[in-house]
Amino acid sequence: MANKKARQRISYVLPLANSPGGHRLGVNGLAVDRDQSILYSGGRDGAICAWNLNLDLKSPIPSENPFDSPDDPTSETSSNTQTSTTFRAQTQAHTHWVNDIVLAQNNTALVSASSDLTVRLWRPLSNESEAPQTIGQHADYVKCVATAGPQSDWVASGGLDRRICLWDLSGAGKKLEIEVGDEEKSEKGSVYALSVSRSILASGGPESIVRLWDPRTGKRVTKFVGHTDNIRDILVNESGDTIMTASSDQTVKVWSVTAGRCMHTLTMHNDSVWSLFSDDPDLGVFYSSDRSGLVVKTDVRGTLGEMDDGLSLAVAHENEGVNKVIACGEHIWTATSSSSINRWTNVDTGSDIQLPEAYRHHRASSAASRPMHLSPPTSSEATKKEIPSQSILRISNTASFPSPVARDADASTTYSALSGARKASEVIVDPDIGVIVPINALPEETIEGQHGLVKHKLLNDRRRALTLDTAGDVLLWDLLRCIPIKSFGKTHLENVEPEVNTMEAVAPWCSIDTRTGRLAVVLEEYNCFDAEMYADELELEEPVEFRDDQRINLGKWILRHIFSNLIDEMIKRDEAYRKELNDNVKKSGRANAPTSIQLPTDGGSWSDNSALTPKGNGYSYPMTPGMGIGVATPAPLNHLPGVPEDGAPLDERASQASRTSAEKTGDYFSSAPLPTEASSKPATETHEAPPKSPSDADKETNGKDSNTLFGKKFRMGMGSMSFGSKKLGRSASTATTEKPVVVDEKVEDGSETSDSGEKEKEVDDSFHGIVQKIQNEYEKALLENPEARVESGITPSLPNETPVLKPPPMTTVIIQEETSGGSADLYRGTVATVGEDATLIAERAPMWLGDLLLRNKIPLKEPVKVSFVLQPWQDQLPSIAGPDGNSRLNANRMLRVKKILAYVAERIEAAPEQPDPDALRPEEYLELYCYDQKLPITMSLATLRAHVWKGGADVMLYYKSNGKKPIAYQKTPAPEAPSEAPAATTTATTT
Repeated sequence: MANKKARQRISYVLPLANSPGGHRLGVNGLAVDRDQSILYSGGRDGAICAWNLNLDLKSPIPSENPFDSPDDPTSETSSNTQTSTTFRAQTQAHTHWVNDIVLAQNNTALVSASSDLTVRLWRPLSNESEAPQTIGQHADYVKCVATAGPQSDWVASGGLDRRICLWDLSGAGKKLEIEVGDEEKSEKGSVYALSVSRSILASGGPESIVRLWDPRTGKRVTKFVGHTDNIRDILVNESGDTIMTASSDQTVKVWSVTAGRCMHTLTMHNDSVWSLFSDDPDLGVFYSSDRSGLVVKTDVRGTLGEMDDGLSLAVAHENEGVNKVIACGEHIWTATSSSSINRWTNVDTGSDIQLPEAYRHHRASSAASRPMHLSPPTSSEATKKEIPSQSILRISNTASFPSPVARDADASTTYSALSGARKASEVIVDPDIGVIVPINALPEETIEGQHGLVKHKLLNDRRRALTLDTAGDVLLWDLLRCIPIKSFGKTHLENVEPEVNTMEAVAPWCSIDTRTGRLAVVLEEYNCFDAEMYADELELEEPVEFRDDQRINLGKWILRHIFSNLIDEMIKRDEAYRKELNDNVKKSGRANAPTSIQLPTDGGSWSDNSALTPKGNGYSYPMTPGMGIGVATPAPLNHLPGVPEDGAPLDERASQASRTSAEKTGDYFSSAPLPTEASSKPATETHEAPPKSPSDADKETNGKDSNTLFGKKFRMGMGSMSFGSKKLGRSASTATTEKPVVVDEKVEDGSETSDSGEKEKEVDDSFHGIVQKIQNEYEKALLENPEARVESGITPSLPNETPVLKPPPMTTVIIQEETSGGSADLYRGTVATVGEDATLIAERAPMWLGDLLLRNKIPLKEPVKVSFVLQPWQDQLPSIAGPDGNSRLNANRMLRVKKILAYVAERIEAAPEQPDPDALRPEEYLELYCYDQKLPITMSLATLRAHVWKGGADVMLYYKSNGKKPIAYQKTPAPEAPSEAPAATTTATTT
């Protein structure tokens, strides 16, 4: 059997309206395929997009003479009309941010690194519709990915787990793992930046150290110390002897591997440098971008190692930090926290560059040694333009630079011409050169993204949520139907919330997030079955008959219909399996089952008369569980045969034994008595039964399996602890019944021990384990009765318990597993595909999901109770207190005011011998008050406590008549009249 799994969760992501392709949140990664003229982008929405650039990026030199001025306008115009980028393809590669992407294997493979802990490979040219494959996984967010070259058969990835891993691109797994950090395992050893050549691998991160490794062995080569803040990006030249690093300390450093030291510190940026790019094997030309949005092109070719003689130009300026910059041919692309990608005109920094007069003399000596070629070629019009002096940056603190007076003479006209296109807030001021004016005031083109969700608010009913998107629009969503139900246009989410919120208190059953620009709902085993709503509050397309006061479990409801196709598929497979068994029975007269199977004699929910689980033919429905008011008062009249009202001693708080017997015999707040033998026996007999936990009757009737391994372990671990209910006394009876169920602690391996001591077959700790259990039951049934046909053991919930929902087919369904660094995806599909993925889901989904979907069982859990004191208003009606004067009660938090009034009515009036069908219902002539506020009859105790009472002590409730029905009552002198102030007990007596 497989090892015990980590905690698993189910998520579903609500689809947004269909729209053209593009990212919904910021873009973190860019890559260009020069041969195919395709731009790839990876975003915070988990998507990877491919864009047709419709540009000729192959030829390094234009076919015509770039200095042929008569053709300039024509070529400029024609290029503009033909170079609009078009959407090509998109894949939802990840369930969290994509942090980096890289092209590999001659641009046929795109590898992405994500915060969902995975490294994935997509082959967009061979089959765009094929989903990316996971080729590696980290234990924490994966921040960067790099390849040694177009021919390399591996990629390297680095993450917050302080590891660098080399992954085989053919899917053979991990080739090498390097643990970063010194022997003391620095907490700052996370890898934020990575670059690799054939002979060297360089990494950097928050520890501000550049570490070099041998990618063939994983051995440490050396480390460079010099940066004073996080290293954000790294470049390695082709020969592997020069390293360039960008840091949050606002510098770019150039390191010599052979000399083992920093050769140059470049200071052209005045903010954290976030990205570096170069397609020059020798890094002679490189691009850098920073947090302020500045994009810089630096050319140090021909400087013979004297980088101070190089040229740094402010090419462009974004309105926000630039996460990634790349260049190809005549163009530069920038990615920011916006969902759109900008394309800028590149600037030629070849030897014939037109510099202002003040810079020509300064560069004369170095220019003579510079090679005479264009790099990269740009439009001929740009070649003729003089570079504005305010676009030229001081490359380092040691570089010589013209005096401010000389620059200002050139700059005055240039600035006035260029700054008009920029906002005042975008002006950059450099302490050395004053105002920086980028060469490009505006991008050539903006590749438009889509709008994604960036903010959310779960409403009080926990069934609806408000979201705000990047366009400023507010939407209201239904989390159960998985659709938006109302748009409020461009407004503040906080302004809409009071309009749509309700005064309800519903148990937390899910969490929501918008981290990928869409609304995701996350369900955890420990609380996804905690919330319920009343069936009479539903608005259903198809009418369904419900019992009085029936409640719908929200987690069960949504899971039943998200996995509807999976259930259908499992039923088909089950039918085929049973047909084979039944055919064998017909042929041989008995099943060919093993003779030594040891199974429990207790059939649990499989017996026909069981009230535990609704059957496929739908005649046996469970009652609404846990609705009894805990008997801190004497047991209700007419419901405990053979026991007088005050026949059992009750202490001041509730007697757990009394409550157990009351609930087993169909407690007051049940719509019908339970179909169990206990209902016809005196309560005293139930005390002699084997010890059970205090409210087993409640648990059994909700399809909760107290015999499952989960149930046993749960009770074993929780002991007699109750959820939200206070200990109600210390009498002998209480102590006896609050003992936890004794479970053999050795039963830890997925097998179960039956009541007769036999051991069940071991099953997988997964969804498939439930299928195995059901099939084991079939074998057992054939052993006991070889002639009988095997009937289906799959009993999904019926529409009266989980009314039909129709979530959109494109609703994403994700099964995840908790890891030390986050959540790892085990499965991802859609509502439409869960059926065809049944085998994979059965293998990877948790056992509790299988129990819910196939057997309609949810994990055992004690219902949360609310304590309250119930007294007559100003002593105008009889008290419901017992002989000891105790009027403190305990009830399920979902109990409604209507039920409390019905309870009061029965306690203060004798039941009529002949029920009158036209008689007023208790809620029509009785009213309930809290803090002088009349309570709506549909309000639950949970809502009452949260929104009306708002205190920590027992809730004080007062009942009174509205005069519509006379209630016979003669006041009897009481030692102390009930006060309106909260009190623990009253001394009023029953009449």
